Amino acid sequence: MPRPSGRVLVAQNKKARHDYHIGDRFEAGLVLTGTEVKSLREGRASLVEGFVTVDDGEAWLRNVNIPEYRFGTWTNHAPKRNRKLLLHRKQIDKLERETDNSGRTVVPLSLYFSDGYAKVEIAVATGKKDWDKRQAIAERDANREAQRALAARNRGRR
Repeated sequence: MPRPSGRVLVAQNKKARHDYHIGDRFEAGLVLTGTEVKSLREGRASLVEGFVTVDDGEAWLRNVNIPEYRFGTWTNHAPKRNRKLLLHRKQIDKLERETDNSGRTVVPLSLYFSDGYAKVEIAVATGKKDWDKRQAIAERDANREAQRALAARNRGRR
């Protein structure tokens, strides 16, 4: 069977965009077992509590929930196990430098298949304060109202 081409989204972390200011982004490969890949192909994953750490020069994806494969046997995987990320040495070093600064963390933004290979988009992020979140919500609501008013005005002309 030919490998699917293009990008197939499996999971997205919308909460990260709400809770953090997103900085540099990286695309990383994942070291997965067979049942994890099958579970991802079914579209089952959660990135909400996930984060990335750099330990001994290796990047690890932690707290990402990939549920057990339904038809798996005793060879099934642990749902929240640590998964190694495949990045270039320069990228790992940059992540390590960025996270040494206080208040910064690395969060997963999306999990997808790119030309048949499982990939995760990660980003260096800085936490938002409560007033930042309220301000972002107010801006989004104001833009939505402006779009509605513009659409209503354009409908009235026709």
